[in-house]
Amino acid sequence: MGRLHVWGIIAILFSFLPAFAEESAKLDTGTTAWMLTASALVVFMTVPGLALFYGGLDRSKNVLNTIAMSFVAFAIVSLTWLAVGYSIAYGDDIASFMGNPTQYLFAKGISGINADTGYPALLDVMFQLTFATITTALVSGSFVGRMKFSAWIIFAVLWSIIVYPPVAHWVWGGGFLSQDGALDFAGGTVVHINAGIAGLVGALILGKRKDTALIPNNVPLVALGAGILWFGWFGFNAGSALAADEVAVYAMLNTTIATSAAALAWMFSEWLHTGKPTVVGISSGIIAGLVAITPAAGFVNPVGSIFVGAIAAVFAYFAVAKIKAALGYDDALDVFGIHGVAGIVGAILTGVFADPAVGGSAGLLYGNAGQVLIQIKGVIATILYSGILTAIIIFVAKVLTGLRVKEDDEVEGLDSTQHGESAYNQ
Repeated sequence: MGRLHVWGIIAILFSFLPAFAEESAKLDTGTTAWMLTASALVVFMTVPGLALFYGGLDRSKNVLNTIAMSFVAFAIVSLTWLAVGYSIAYGDDIASFMGNPTQYLFAKGISGINADTGYPALLDVMFQLTFATITTALVSGSFVGRMKFSAWIIFAVLWSIIVYPPVAHWVWGGGFLSQDGALDFAGGTVVHINAGIAGLVGALILGKRKDTALIPNNVPLVALGAGILWFGWFGFNAGSALAADEVAVYAMLNTTIATSAAALAWMFSEWLHTGKPTVVGISSGIIAGLVAITPAAGFVNPVGSIFVGAIAAVFAYFAVAKIKAALGYDDALDVFGIHGVAGIVGAILTGVFADPAVGGSAGLLYGNAGQVLIQIKGVIATILYSGILTAIIIFVAKVLTGLRVKEDDEVEGLDSTQHGESAYNQ
């Protein structure tokens, strides 16, 4: 009887363990408030930030079509992410390549407080949704002025399921790049290289517009869009700390410093090259700096961020000003030149300047030369996967609806021919 009595007491004690575990996952209201704010800031980056930035850069006859591409991408990807994208990115690992695609279908089974972060598990679905939406929307800048709106819709659906989530899993969901120790704080490979390469491949397949000159219809709109993107990027980078902590502060400060250095580096590069510093150029430098610091934001110190931003901006400027013209591809709004090139440079420089005192990981300058090779592996893997799968998706869209508008429609403008409206009705 004594032995049974002891086991009875043990059983009663164990019956309380779930309650103790549940009790330990308490809501951290400060972190929850910050992550809600960060999510909203990244939404603001896409609608209206990116839409206005791209809309101002394009011709007046295409401005509404360009804005619509960003808006509809956000709407489509919000649904595909909830349906299956989050599960592919963050479900249980399958062969170090992707997550279990059925595990979290339509956020199935995601509830309660995440014990690791202190905020509701559904908030992670929301925060990561904003990354998926803007990445897909970014690609549209390479396609503007000649792509059928129906083809863009098909592209956005397929790309947001087949391309973005697996790459996110590689880096953030426990995939092979994560296992290798690749550093990508907020999306250098996942977002910017991924989108930049997709834009380049799509532009090559679509072919050139009849008139490839970049004639922004509204420069103040470009500057406004760039400013909104800079503001929203604090949610993008500082939010990726997933807490209101010192790493988030480093990420916010580094984002400010790197972007400032990049804006000046682009401005002076353009000034020396063409004789005049333009507002479009300064705005482009801002975006290049934001892109470059994204993978490094929580890993480098503020001095390192100066080098990351400035070096990436110079590379991106010459990619836009010289390499595009020399190679003859029509990357309409320079998605590859800015996001692709600055993303590649930023990802590699993360392996150079990573400071263990900031994010716990050492780069080349702190005795870990191997980190640069790991970063390069991540860059190459993303380029190959995004490039090949993007080409396949575009050919599928071509079979289903055709890719390009008619030549007469391109000359008239996509606002009227695709949407039946004009931005400048009297």
